Amino acid sequence: MEQILDVIGSYVADAFETAGYDAKLGKVTISNRPDLCEYQCNGAMAGAKQYHKAPLEIAENVANVLDGCDAFESVDAVRPGFLNLKLSAEFLAGYLAEMAADERLGVPEADTPKKIIIDYGGANVAKPLHVGHLRSAVIGESVKRILHFLGNETIGDVHLGDWGLQMGLIITELRLRKPDLPYFDESYEGEYPEEAPFTISELEEIYPAASAKSKEDEEYKKAALEATNQLQQGRRGYHALWEHILNVSVADLKKNYDSLNVFFELWKKESDAQPYIPPLVEYLKKEGYAHLDQGALVVDVAEESDTKKIPPCMILKSDGASLYNTTDLATIVMRMENWKPDDIIYVVDKRQDLYFTQVFRCARKTKLVNEDTGLYFLGFGTMNGKDGKPFKTRQGGVMRLENLIADINEEMYTKIMENHETDPEEARETARIVALSAIKYGDLSNQASKDYIFDVDKFTSFEGNTGPYLLYTMVRIKSILRRYMEETGRSAEEIAALKLLPAAGESEKALALALTGFAPAVLLAGAELAPHKICGYIYELANQFNRFYHETKIMSEEKEAQRDSYIALLSLTLRVMECGISLLGFTAPEKM
Repeated sequence: MEQILDVIGSYVADAFETAGYDAKLGKVTISNRPDLCEYQCNGAMAGAKQYHKAPLEIAENVANVLDGCDAFESVDAVRPGFLNLKLSAEFLAGYLAEMAADERLGVPEADTPKKIIIDYGGANVAKPLHVGHLRSAVIGESVKRILHFLGNETIGDVHLGDWGLQMGLIITELRLRKPDLPYFDESYEGEYPEEAPFTISELEEIYPAASAKSKEDEEYKKAALEATNQLQQGRRGYHALWEHILNVSVADLKKNYDSLNVFFELWKKESDAQPYIPPLVEYLKKEGYAHLDQGALVVDVAEESDTKKIPPCMILKSDGASLYNTTDLATIVMRMENWKPDDIIYVVDKRQDLYFTQVFRCARKTKLVNEDTGLYFLGFGTMNGKDGKPFKTRQGGVMRLENLIADINEEMYTKIMENHETDPEEARETARIVALSAIKYGDLSNQASKDYIFDVDKFTSFEGNTGPYLLYTMVRIKSILRRYMEETGRSAEEIAALKLLPAAGESEKALALALTGFAPAVLLAGAELAPHKICGYIYELANQFNRFYHETKIMSEEKEAQRDSYIALLSLTLRVMECGISLLGFTAPEKM
């Protein structure tokens, strides 16, 4: 299905050609003066010099050709040479009918679909998710959904941190607390217990305790480093403990990610990339890409066009130890070998910009990826509290993500119970759904690269540019549709077949015009990896619906055909909003 701007543009382009001008001058855009017209064409301004004519004369010539075209209610040539266009209500109704008949609501799939890996996890095992993990998860999930909806094969990878010093710290602390466990007996040859010797709560207490000790006790830190080394060298008991840590942590992480409607196709870990490191290092040496610099193995990635210094990408430290750079490059090798993606997108804190510049340049220079493989860094800003500083608990600590979610759930539950008499259990479930919209929309409605203030009062409000406002609008539409079905006995399938009449009033036409913007919004969000484009679109659509709702007697309309048309328009509006919020990663309840 063609986008409405393309359809209108083809009419205007043909008119330019018929009038004796270049058809390329007929580009149409949404009007920047909606008080004057709905669409505009500035081609006459560009053609004035080419044809040695006043732009107004060219615009009038084209307007004369378009006079009587069924697509337009009016075409006006205005000084100094603009074409102001208003669509006819009949044409608009026909376009919406075609959109309603399309399962994809007019959004085209990619002509050449890609296989895209999105790296948007980055959690560490043995540590709870905190608010700092929110943006990567929420933005990454939405980007994945948008790209998938556009016809691409998308693969989300959690990329867990499981292979660093934190493993050695936990093992060292466990050894102190439970020295009799068989994992520490090197002579033990039996089977290790299937059940972990700790719970997730114990594990989350062990790590910070061990970390604090290592900063104060040098011998303790040495022991942790040695334990890390022995784990990585394959010590049997430590490897079994590592598996326990991993299993307990992943089960808890999945529960937390599930509560955010965030899902990964791959649960790959840093440790999965370790087997790729030795051959990677050997390859970089053999091909002459890497060289020693003060004992460290590095790859130069600076380019002549750089306006700031880009340091070399370090592969091995002077003591031969690998780094995050090494693991990320090895992960790229693993991904290219096993999945052969066309693009890899990293959804990471924007402060990692320089780091990923080094890694991407190194991967390209050393031919770890194909020439046409896309490597993208989608850097996000900081989530701050009302004080403008990184979001903290009231005690000043880093807030656990599950606690933030619980707090928002409670806030929504209180508001729902205050406003309505409802079953508490049903209210809890509704609160959970609405709270998720508050959290996700509060984040996604901001441009990803910008810092933003996480304002609980604002984000949980049922008014203004918030998730709950969108859901309240959708629930209002659902309520009208239910009432219509009860009164007429018609099914959802019969509603879908209702005929859309030309808009009878200004607010109805404004809503119809807003609906035509869905596909362009999704396409733009996909092209720019920008979920906030969809947020902005849905918010405007909700505003247009509410204006129409307040100005129109929908269910009390006496003319049956007109009432049916209103219902068809509402049904399409709901479908568009449901699709839109699904791309953002949340849903709407039936009632609120």
